[in-house]
Amino acid sequence: MSSEYPVDGTPEEMPLNDNPEAAIEALQKLVVELQAEKADLEDKHLRAVAESQNIRRRAQQDVEKERKFGIERFARDLLSVADNLGRALTAVPEDLDPAMKNVVVGVEATERELLSVLERHGVTRIKAIGEPFNADFHQAMMEIEDPSVPSGTVVQEMIPGYLLAGRLLRAAMVAVSKGGPARTFEASNENGTVA
Repeated sequence: MSSEYPVDGTPEEMPLNDNPEAAIEALQKLVVELQAEKADLEDKHLRAVAESQNIRRRAQQDVEKERKFGIERFARDLLSVADNLGRALTAVPEDLDPAMKNVVVGVEATERELLSVLERHGVTRIKAIGEPFNADFHQAMMEIEDPSVPSGTVVQEMIPGYLLAGRLLRAAMVAVSKGGPARTFEASNENGTVA
């Protein structure tokens, strides 16, 4: 029975009893076709596995990014609260009666707690005063003539800047010195130490 019907069930393609050479040739052709189909299926399988790994990796990256930066809008909104607490404290006159001093102490404690909570969640303040102006972290609002400070140095901070997990959340609004000696740059390695 198997000599009459080929694997795919079409007896006219492989006449096994009539012509043995033709049967061998038909079987060889079938083997080549099956090998090509097998190679194609293996290629499709490898591509599908690679695609699923890429999707899994992208999903993990998206989850990590969301975990790090998901609070960005909320943190940016809270920065105005921190700014207002700071402004309130700077507007308090020096000569207060004792009852008002306790209110000021409470506002200072609230500001410290808010900044502590922000820091616990990856929001850190950018150091600005005394640093060279860096357009990546600072926004120059004005220049101040000061020959005692190297040009391009941040001399005043109007609004502090913040980073969220190392990424800029808000640039510091600063005043930059001009008229002083040119700033000298020291080479440093990737660890931040002077070479």
